[in-house]
Amino acid sequence: MAATAPVESEKPNGPRSRKGALTRARLLEAAKEIFEENGFLDARISDISERAGLSHGSFYHYFDSKEEIFREVAAAVDDELSAPLGNVILDPTSSATPRERIREGMRRHFESYRDEARIMGVIEQVSRYDEHVNAMRRARHQEHREQVAGSIRHLQRRGLADPTLDPTIAAAGLGSMTWRFAEMWLVEGLIECTFDEGVEQITTLFVNALQLEDQPRA
Repeated sequence: MAATAPVESEKPNGPRSRKGALTRARLLEAAKEIFEENGFLDARISDISERAGLSHGSFYHYFDSKEEIFREVAAAVDDELSAPLGNVILDPTSSATPRERIREGMRRHFESYRDEARIMGVIEQVSRYDEHVNAMRRARHQEHREQVAGSIRHLQRRGLADPTLDPTIAAAGLGSMTWRFAEMWLVEGLIECTFDEGVEQITTLFVNALQLEDQPRA
């Protein structure tokens, strides 16, 4: 899980040794588990420390508060879910067709979302009242929208996508659909379908909305 990876942005007064980085990673993993089990409001720093096998006071050697460690967990999970955009859909070295890239990107994104459904439910809730988490996610989504809009423009220039679409609006609409669908489907359980059906339907919506072609229009 991405949240357990050692990061460089330790507190200035925290240890920068390998042992310190591993201890910090243990706290992040423990925090993720406690947030999944108890939610954000009922999670306690003492529970996180105990789960990580550390003393209560050790927590503050790495993080200032429950809010700080939650924000880092949320950022790591967001990175994990966003990876298929750059690694698959926008990969400049790929020889796959746009439809194939979208299908594979959606599959990997929804797999990650499904695996992280419990923490995503907490993140979605907290983002509605924690301005820091909300701002972080807004910034990430804005970056992703700009990347997708750029890709749509590239497809339009090549004659592979509907030239009448506004790339910025199309990217915002499709991105919002993808994230909200995942929450309704994999967190809230409001949509009943197999995993393959969900991937294929969202892929088809993308392809139809952009009027994607495998070969340039005549």
